[in-house]
Amino acid sequence: MPMLLDRIEVVTLFVDNIDEAKAFYQKVFALDVVYEDAVSSVLKFSGTMINLLDAAHAPQLVEPSAVSAPGSGARILLTIKVDDVDSVCAELRKVGIALLNGPIDRPWGRRTAAFADSSGHVWEIAQELR
Repeated sequence: MPMLLDRIEVVTLFVDNIDEAKAFYQKVFALDVVYEDAVSSVLKFSGTMINLLDAAHAPQLVEPSAVSAPGSGARILLTIKVDDVDSVCAELRKVGIALLNGPIDRPWGRRTAAFADSSGHVWEIAQELR
């Protein structure tokens, strides 16, 4: 039987301040919390979960690799497909989220905009251009 590694169940984001991260994700995404304790919060997206984990507790998950230092630059880009990037950007601005870039039409047929959470994880919203 072939090994099927084609379903992402959870993306774990190492965050610098768990309370700040939880507040950001609840404000932007209004997601259901699946699990929560003092050092993590697991949020349910449509078919995937995002685990916000206090970075101080991350080394045991990635040893012998190191956890990147805060402010060392973007290491991930998570993309959410939307119908209208411009209207989503307007809603993000209403709740106080600053955009890193966009909206901009990309040469690969998408209109995108990006923003970051309090730990620097970059999120992109994208719509298909017709």
